[in-house]
Amino acid sequence: MNSDQPAAVTPIFAKQKSCRQCTSSALCQLTKGIGPSLAGHHRTLKKGDHLFRAGDPFRAIHVIESGCIKTSMLTCGGNVQVLRFSLPGETVGINAIGINHHTCDAMALEPTELCEIPFAPLEKLARENPQIQHRLMCLLSDEIVMDEKLMAMLGHQKAEARVANCLLNFSQRHQLRGQADRSFRLPMSRQDMGDYLGLSLETVSRLLSRFQAERLLRVQGRQVHLLDLSRLQSIAEHSPEPAAVRA
Repeated sequence: MNSDQPAAVTPIFAKQKSCRQCTSSALCQLTKGIGPSLAGHHRTLKKGDHLFRAGDPFRAIHVIESGCIKTSMLTCGGNVQVLRFSLPGETVGINAIGINHHTCDAMALEPTELCEIPFAPLEKLARENPQIQHRLMCLLSDEIVMDEKLMAMLGHQKAEARVANCLLNFSQRHQLRGQADRSFRLPMSRQDMGDYLGLSLETVSRLLSRFQAERLLRVQGRQVHLLDLSRLQSIAEHSPEPAAVRA
């Protein structure tokens, strides 16, 4: 045997059908080649089912195989704030690691399949393997960065920039998954999009109609076709709120 050949890779998951067919995930790749197999429990949610609710104990990280999960919470004023729309290959629940319970609700926006990764054995592997620990911290860092971007967007961008940024974000995430980045289906309703962007349903609908009239995109129900990425990028980057409004 040639000693220069790399060692055989041992996935963290058992070779189940769902794992073989799963889209790529940073967490699923996290422990390949290290430690024993952690068989992920496969879960299926119908549209409207909750994965967890605020206050539920934290026991596992979930990797989305298909579908979409919306995480949201109530503000002090009693309004709904959508925190994220998580797509296949992305994780849900990782932000509860530090406090051992979930602080938000997670609901399926469409039929959704997930792989449930029990955190206790994953944490044990992380303590024993610096590489796993580092990559797990990178995932936590990604959560912080996404939260910071949302806060910056809500605090400093006009409505048109928020909508443009949201569409471009979905485009980039589809591109990362090797899917069409100019034509895709939005899993959320216009109301959900407004609750994410801090805008009213009417404002979201008006801006999508305006973008369509300006031939920036074409909308058919929830199917979106981006026609002019450069102009959308310009709107996203050059529409800060006036200082007086921000104050």
